[in-house]
Amino acid sequence: MDVQQLMQTLGRQARAASRHLAAASTEAKNAALLAMAAEIRARRAELLAANARDLEEARAAGLEAALVDRLTLTEKGVEAMAVGLEQVAALPDPVGEIDGVKRRPSGIQVGKMRVPLGVIGIIYEARPNVTADAAALCLKSGNAAILRGGKEALHSNQAIAACVRAGLAAAGLPEHAVQVVATTDRAAVGALITMPEFVDVIVPRGGKGLIERISREARVPVIKHLDGNCHVYVDDEADPAKVVPIVENAKTQRYGTCNTTESLLVSRTVADLFLPAIGQALAARGVEMRCCTDALALLREAGIPAGLLRAAVEEDWREEYLAPIIAVKLVDGLSEAIEHINTYSSGHTEAILTENHTSAMRFLREVDSASVMINASTRFADGFEYGLGAEIGISTDKIHARGPVGLEGLTSQKWIVFGNGEVRR
Repeated sequence: MDVQQLMQTLGRQARAASRHLAAASTEAKNAALLAMAAEIRARRAELLAANARDLEEARAAGLEAALVDRLTLTEKGVEAMAVGLEQVAALPDPVGEIDGVKRRPSGIQVGKMRVPLGVIGIIYEARPNVTADAAALCLKSGNAAILRGGKEALHSNQAIAACVRAGLAAAGLPEHAVQVVATTDRAAVGALITMPEFVDVIVPRGGKGLIERISREARVPVIKHLDGNCHVYVDDEADPAKVVPIVENAKTQRYGTCNTTESLLVSRTVADLFLPAIGQALAARGVEMRCCTDALALLREAGIPAGLLRAAVEEDWREEYLAPIIAVKLVDGLSEAIEHINTYSSGHTEAILTENHTSAMRFLREVDSASVMINASTRFADGFEYGLGAEIGISTDKIHARGPVGLEGLTSQKWIVFGNGEVRR
């Protein structure tokens, strides 16, 4: 069959499976997850052989080293997939939770029940472990999944998919509850994101180009974020003992993640106190600083190597560098910091460093981002660190899910009513 027919078939199968999963017990879902973990361990050699084939083809095709690194599965990585499945099995099941029940004057009781979204399409690049992670989160939240991985990981993804199917069968759940698209044809993505009759939501995980394309062309709701231009603001009442360690960690702990700080704002009244020390710490890690005029002058006076200093241009305030580069600006206090963030941020994660409770709470209320922090590194904006166990991705949208998306983010709520013969008058 052609690609359109293939995707229609996968969609119909997923829709049918989703109805079974919505009624599946927690015990059955957990049994499937544990069986998947056991299959992954039992088939470790097969998984590594499939991954070796992908790696050979990737190197022959001249893929860049960073992509090859993301593609690589090791013995440790295989075990991490199995452990991840077991961790999701241990999480509370959100499906069926009832909350907010209140009795109305009519006598009825009204509340909400948490329910699966239905069918989730996930489009991702390079990382084979996403196949296991996505399968686990969708299954535990009662959703059927259609997974379309990158062509560079085709053999690895199909090997993992075999483990997933075996786990579903062992627990008596529909084999089509998790389907991994077997074709590398890019038309499969176009079909998946334009099947609202079969797919309820799309989650893209990959580069900005992929996410922009899906956001532009999808006829299905998309849970997404495009950029991670995260900010740290050093307030005029920041604790000197906290400033440098937090800024250094937020920028340098990992450069290529969406929760890495890309912009540093420092209150002008304390710039002399804090910025030279921050500059020295970042320079020691080889971080280039793109600065406003005043910050540039101050860092030059502090002896920061000229090769690590540049005058900022307008585009720098919006940039997600994903590299050892940071934008630096002095601001006239909290109001200007909030205004700058709300103007230039991508809405991902922002942090204020301050000991002033009033300023901290104002920052929390007025900064319009998915995660807002006080005296902590932006690197904590992560599903695991937030106690979600795992995440399907990060959302900077404002409707439905926002921030790290875990099991609860893959569900919705419906109104439920308990009555005892009441009729409306």
